[in-house]
Amino acid sequence: MTNDMRFPEGFLWGGAIAANQAEGGYLEDGKGMTNVDLLPRSNKRRAIMEGKIDSLKPNEEDFYPSHEAINFYHRYKEDIALFAEMGFKSFRLSISWARIFPNGDDEQPNEAGLKFYDNVFDELHKYGIEPVVTIAHFDVPVSLIERFGSWKSRRLVDLFEKFSRTIFERYKNKVKYWMTFNEINMLLHLPFMGAGIVLKEDEDRNQVLYQAAHHQLLASAKAVQAAREITPEAQIGCMLAAGMNYPYSSNPEDIWKGMDKDRESFFFIDVQSRGEYPGYAKRFFEENNLDIKMQDGDLELLKENTVDYIGFSYYSSRCASTDPEVLKNQTSGNVFGSVKNPYTKVSEWGWTIDPKGLRITANQLWDRYQKPLFVVENGLGAVDTPEEDGSIHDDYRIEYLREHFKEMLEAIKDGVEIIGYTSWGPIDIVSASTGEMKKRYGYIYVDRDNEGNGTFNRSKKKSFDWYKQVIETNGESLGEEV
Repeated sequence: MTNDMRFPEGFLWGGAIAANQAEGGYLEDGKGMTNVDLLPRSNKRRAIMEGKIDSLKPNEEDFYPSHEAINFYHRYKEDIALFAEMGFKSFRLSISWARIFPNGDDEQPNEAGLKFYDNVFDELHKYGIEPVVTIAHFDVPVSLIERFGSWKSRRLVDLFEKFSRTIFERYKNKVKYWMTFNEINMLLHLPFMGAGIVLKEDEDRNQVLYQAAHHQLLASAKAVQAAREITPEAQIGCMLAAGMNYPYSSNPEDIWKGMDKDRESFFFIDVQSRGEYPGYAKRFFEENNLDIKMQDGDLELLKENTVDYIGFSYYSSRCASTDPEVLKNQTSGNVFGSVKNPYTKVSEWGWTIDPKGLRITANQLWDRYQKPLFVVENGLGAVDTPEEDGSIHDDYRIEYLREHFKEMLEAIKDGVEIIGYTSWGPIDIVSASTGEMKKRYGYIYVDRDNEGNGTFNRSKKKSFDWYKQVIETNGESLGEEV
């Protein structure tokens, strides 16, 4: 590792949030209900996320943290001012589909919803912050789930295209960086959270999910096509929940298992970036008797409308084994499932902490796709405890980020083109996986607890000034002590 810690000129430092985890105002100003508005903070949450429970209406006895979240909907000016104080060059956010089309297929868009994002983008530009916009961050209008089964139906392809074209036309002079689907591979792991899909007992899980995947891939290609027509100067990418699967041992079976697990996720990006279904996917479809319904022109659409860049989240690496004894020792926090790596530490929520894995993953993606990369999620979820004077000394977060930044820079020195970094939750937001507020990622503390109590007041953590210095020096301060 070399001593020069400076990042490339123009590197897009910033932070990232999702509409459903930050905005609140879940039915305000004409917004419709979405799948993620129906994820309670209860012991049912995971089963609902996995599509095992049909839950399309809120229950009075449950608490739904997304309904108020951290009230970004009303406090965005205050929050953006804090981001600007840190020196953000970019800010990643998502547009709630149901805020623009409350039912998903409305004849006309909801002007109040369009105006809200106009205001947010204008506020960002006031401070010279570049918006990075995810079109679909797990948001599906509930009406489309009730009537069509969400992405099970091909009808959503055209509806998504209409949504995309609407926001491209509206914001073509305000947004340069777009992404189609957030963590598109999450569809296979948390079908309801990722794509609004409820699995019925008599349905073939793989058939349903890979057919839905085809529909999302078509919708992504149509969005790329629309972006190139409407806003040709913009860049439009895809987004992967990334993290390499290390083989647990040098046993060839473990090596193959790790590669096979990686391909579960690469499948989506192979199509979005290379423009065609890979051979291993075709073999999987054949051997599992999957009949993916396609229409004339589908494959040409995918081939002709590949993405400009690869956005990805990186929180941890994973570990794969075929040894039954090793498989007994699983990590507790990772959505994807992983055996414990004896060479790495874990967070309070059981997530593997592996800074070197960011360099490895970035190199892996660059070698595979040869397209610019954008690290659009990374961070440490932890319990932050304010001192009596209100200060929060989150040195553990600073240490986590510093080591990841160093490895990200090493990847750049390896020749990997990385255009920016937006840390996850620069301000505390609702955890997607658990619905908790106590699992905090931010540089900015929000006075809000797991039960929805608190003032919503914002305050700076120690990491606030640290990240400010990193951005100000474009990484040179990383060599200094905390």
